[in-house]
Amino acid sequence: MRASPKPLILVVEDEPELAKIISIHLEEAGMQCQHYDRAALAMKFLKRNFANLLLLDINLPDQSGFALLEELKTNDIAIPTIFLTGNGIEANKVKGLDMGGDDYMTKPFSYAELVARIRAVLRRAETKADFNVAKNIRTVDAPFVFCGAKITPERLEIQFPDGVTTKLGRKELGILAYLDANRGVVITRKALIHSVWGLHADVKSRSLDQYIVKVRDLFKEHGISLDAFRTVNGVGYIFEPDKSGE
Repeated sequence: MRASPKPLILVVEDEPELAKIISIHLEEAGMQCQHYDRAALAMKFLKRNFANLLLLDINLPDQSGFALLEELKTNDIAIPTIFLTGNGIEANKVKGLDMGGDDYMTKPFSYAELVARIRAVLRRAETKADFNVAKNIRTVDAPFVFCGAKITPERLEIQFPDGVTTKLGRKELGILAYLDANRGVVITRKALIHSVWGLHADVKSRSLDQYIVKVRDLFKEHGISLDAFRTVNGVGYIFEPDKSGE
């Protein structure tokens, strides 16, 4: 049986000795570590690589941990985050959690507790991901209507006006959900790929085209025209449904 991959923990901490000790304890607990002492270096890494969790100091030489978390959100990079800081001010703890941080630990701390909290956050993140259908839609999301067809994410099903209900592929569902959420807006091909597959997905335009063809063919089989979903040459797509067809 193949062993489960070790989770990668990105440690962003400017105290080298502390970072070294943290890394030792985490590696002994069966995790991998990557350490940076600057927010900019961590950001550069996460733009190109995946990490399971971010262990983030608030006070960094180039910018605050809060600012880094905001920058990650702006770049659509979602990663479970535990703030680790010597600043125990309650207002900062509240701010970190309100921003989307998953936990907050104040120095000094127990390494055994740190490992336990990391494992707890990783478990929650894994459970949350179980609901994902595509990056932009989950099985717990509400049903929606697309050009007269009712789409139910919970069951990965689409029901057409002719009464036929059929299964819908995950990526096709993600594409339809993104189009429905961005009616009347020109959507670039890159934006559609990033929204459905994820920011770091290696998906070519040709692969996207194949999924678009599958979506069009599926609706055509049930007598529904997707004239409202048009290609914008050199840019991407636009979905402008008539109100009578919703």
